[in-house]
Amino acid sequence: MQRTGTEAPNYDDRYDAIVVGAGLAGSSAALTLARQGYDPLVIERGPSPGTKNVFGGVLYTPRIRELTDFEDAPKERYVAKKTYSMLSEEGDETSMSIAPSSWREEPHNDSWMVLRRDFDEWFAEQAVEEGATLVTETTVTDLIEENEEVVGVRTDRPDGEIRAPIVVLAEGANSLVSEGAGLKQQDSRDNVAVSVKEVRKYDRDTIEDRFHLDGQAGLAAHYFGDGAVGDAVGGGFLYTNKRTVSIGVVYSIEDAAHSDKTPDEVLEEFKQHPAVAPLVRGGRMLEYSAHAIPEGGPDSMPELVHDGAVIVGDAAGLVLNSGIHLEGTNMAVESGYHAGQAISDALENGRTDAAALASYETELRNSYVVQNLDHYGWFMDTAAAEQEFLFDDLPRALGQAGEEYFKMDDTPKEEHVSEAKQRILTATGGWFGAAKKAWKFRKMLS
Repeated sequence: MQRTGTEAPNYDDRYDAIVVGAGLAGSSAALTLARQGYDPLVIERGPSPGTKNVFGGVLYTPRIRELTDFEDAPKERYVAKKTYSMLSEEGDETSMSIAPSSWREEPHNDSWMVLRRDFDEWFAEQAVEEGATLVTETTVTDLIEENEEVVGVRTDRPDGEIRAPIVVLAEGANSLVSEGAGLKQQDSRDNVAVSVKEVRKYDRDTIEDRFHLDGQAGLAAHYFGDGAVGDAVGGGFLYTNKRTVSIGVVYSIEDAAHSDKTPDEVLEEFKQHPAVAPLVRGGRMLEYSAHAIPEGGPDSMPELVHDGAVIVGDAAGLVLNSGIHLEGTNMAVESGYHAGQAISDALENGRTDAAALASYETELRNSYVVQNLDHYGWFMDTAAAEQEFLFDDLPRALGQAGEEYFKMDDTPKEEHVSEAKQRILTATGGWFGAAKKAWKFRKMLS
């Protein structure tokens, strides 16, 4: 049952756990607990789940398919094709695309474009149908602690203290409650990215004709280089929905703080790049949003387990950016699932201490989530160290090399090939420099 309104809830000790936030991680934890016969209370500050969520976005669905009847989920298009493009400031584009035939077959590589306002509400409803209680329009302001153990939450409602044995902190990247209680440190600017996004509406035929799509097939396009986000570490993205296109940029907050351009201006310049402008012309803007993304990798993960509380999803820093792999939704759901399982076991044993909840962190570290973060944790630091090469020199050199390689004149092809190679070698610092950079970035494809 979903409850809304402003009157004070009288829920003290009625529920087995309180989940702060009805995003993917929170609803996954609540659904897992409800399936085990427990009564979780989910507190969402928005008028409904998803209304406060900002998302690119591709939803990766292996665990969700196990937890729900996914056929009924509100989906837009599956990812039938991915493209990766290097954009130079001068207007060059060097692009690679991949569209395996298997992606067109069920379960479509478990990769779907969704609108989180619709999907999060549906996912939370799955938890409610299993027995969870959802309260919206309520903000958790603080944790209640006794003898250094979390025993409940304070809300912005009159007399809004609610107690329960365990609290699941699924509050997202802006983890004010976790930080205020000292359960995690505020992320440094070096470990956070800012994202700004537009959703533009077109008719279905326009999207399918413009992007060469049919049926439920969709495109996920990623852009890098100073033609995407200027001199910053980051990139642009474009995702096709049924009748809308999501387009935006993501780049380091540290770079944003030192730039003379606002995120709005960076997005506008990206949209005007010759490789992007024809894809987004026309339409009507339905939505504009901005948010922060944790990108600190495994070294920035807080302690996930505390006496009476666990931290999941974006609040736990579970976002992967390896330059090729851009993931977070699957990690959020996976963390909520493992948290729910650990809480269920702890409650069965009549315990709520950190030691009783430790299996959550153990299982998460043994899963692909932390293993992937550990494997690619080097990328953001390396990208920052090689910022000029990756986002300026390389896109320009690739554009010039392509121009030279395919140039039509009376010069022998051999000379054009040699000049094209030289453009790239110059950008990488010669053969020795190219070897060093190849070694440095070797894990991108592993």
